[in-house]
Amino acid sequence: MSLIKQLWLAIIGLLLLSFLGSLAISITSSRAYIEQEISIKNQDNATALALSMSQLDKDLTILELLVSAQFDTGYYRQITLRDVEGNVLVERSAQAYQGHVPGWFRQLIDFDIPPGTATIQDGWQQFGTLTLQSQYSFAYRALWRNFMELMAWFIAAGIASLAVAAVVVSTIKRPLHRVIEQARDIGSRRFTTIKEPSTLELREVARAMNQLSHNVRQMLTHESHKLDELRRDLQHDRLTGALNRNVFMTRLAALLDNDDARATGLLAMVRVEDLPGLNARLGHDATDSLLKKLAEQLETLDPSSEETLVGRLNGSDFMLALPGNTESADLRARLAQALAALHAPQETRLPAAITSYAPEDERSALLATLDAALAEAESAPGNAEIIVRERESLPLYATHAAWRTALDAALHQGPQLGRFPVLGADRQVLHHESPARLELAEQWQSAAVFIPWLARFNLEPTLDMAVIRQALAQLQQDPNQLLGINLSLAAISDASFVNELRALLEKNAAYAPRLCLEVPATRDPRALESLRSFCTALRHLNCQFGIEHVGAEFTRLAELHDLGLSYLKVDASLVRDIDTSFEQQSILRGLTTLCHSLGIVVIAEGVKTEQELEQLFRMGIDGVTGPGVQA
Repeated sequence: MSLIKQLWLAIIGLLLLSFLGSLAISITSSRAYIEQEISIKNQDNATALALSMSQLDKDLTILELLVSAQFDTGYYRQITLRDVEGNVLVERSAQAYQGHVPGWFRQLIDFDIPPGTATIQDGWQQFGTLTLQSQYSFAYRALWRNFMELMAWFIAAGIASLAVAAVVVSTIKRPLHRVIEQARDIGSRRFTTIKEPSTLELREVARAMNQLSHNVRQMLTHESHKLDELRRDLQHDRLTGALNRNVFMTRLAALLDNDDARATGLLAMVRVEDLPGLNARLGHDATDSLLKKLAEQLETLDPSSEETLVGRLNGSDFMLALPGNTESADLRARLAQALAALHAPQETRLPAAITSYAPEDERSALLATLDAALAEAESAPGNAEIIVRERESLPLYATHAAWRTALDAALHQGPQLGRFPVLGADRQVLHHESPARLELAEQWQSAAVFIPWLARFNLEPTLDMAVIRQALAQLQQDPNQLLGINLSLAAISDASFVNELRALLEKNAAYAPRLCLEVPATRDPRALESLRSFCTALRHLNCQFGIEHVGAEFTRLAELHDLGLSYLKVDASLVRDIDTSFEQQSILRGLTTLCHSLGIVVIAEGVKTEQELEQLFRMGIDGVTGPGVQA
């Protein structure tokens, strides 16, 4: 039995006990008082009537008339005159008054009132004995009326008391429910904090659990910082902070293998010409400062994107990848501005080259294109010549208006969902990834083709809602499957989208637990807050929540301790060649340990080979997906 039920039973029991006690005391005291008063009245009336008879002649007719006159006043139940031998000389009696008093109440009260007795004298001799009993049936009616008034008062007082008790209990229930929810969250490894209740006992419990959540967050923050330091030591150039060559090339290969928006973008290469000569002319400190500034300028070329990659391929060559960016002219202008902002010495030459990449491009071909363009830039007379090599392939549509028309038609037609298994360590399917496809130019195109344009036209929430509807339609046909649905950050940050999605899933509540809703990893605090609000809005529907494309730079794990995430998907750039890269193994093992401490399942993306798959499972990874994973 719950504490609230016990509290209600105690309140009702106390009210009943107080009522029954007060009723019993009131009825008992009234009964005793009435018995005493009627007994005194019987004796007084008997004495007075006997005295009157003693002063009269002892004619029976006169005595009978006197008894009748006294009896006819209506306040007597019986008057009896007996001689000295006990024979009845005169007797008058009446039936008891019943009224509207229930029989059970009469039996419960049952007055015990002795009659009044007095002696009648005839001179100095005793003439007889007078016995008088008053009519006390009216007392039952008075007590019954008193009982009913007490009942009415108790009912009114009981309702008022229960209303007050309900308010008191609700003030206890609200903080108690918060404490219970927090305890459940902690049991689910979701370390939330709550406002401390005013109730002393609950306040102590909440304070202890808040302290536990705070300690866990501190631990996660500390471990995340240690993991970030390890990542920087293993993957970044110590001087400039840019990615080293091997890591950058692995990241680039992972980008080219993707079928989402990151598979389309721009590449740029900047060369510090004659680095040994610069060292000789400027000195090592000045040259190192120039290289650091160059890396910092490249990092800031696209502040709106968190996917920007900057790598140092060798001593003098820096490479930049901008996933999702397709405006080469804009990049050229910003790169020229960034190089000018270095304020390099007059004799310093910084030639650069830009090209675009798309799905199925070969890394070697892209590097060859950049090398050829860079050679052309080096032969140019300027100190910071930038050569742009545009792709030879034609886009699906030539103008923005054509893209908008085609996208509107494709969204109206509806998306097609892919089906790629995510396998656990026991080789059982955890869920199926369901990336969206849209029919453009009479072919079903992957997200890498249309996502940049959807983002440009603010149509990502529209696509995501269409994908959810298509997923629900598939679940209606096969409710046993679990579907992983990709949602954009733009969608979960849109309040109208979240409200529409919640209403849709509430109408299809039976299928909501079969949806795995995942969003891209982000370091933007506002996006993380939107994710927190999104999870809170849909948590009661028992959906599963996940984050995809989690790379080594993702250091916000400590801020996710209260979201209730079901899983994290590690980006393919951390998984590529994991069986031979001890640096990536160290980073991924640390990330997995942190996730498991929060009860979060870790899934590796982009697994290509059996060797990668086996190594991942040996490291404690919970699931895998990618081209090399077959159900």
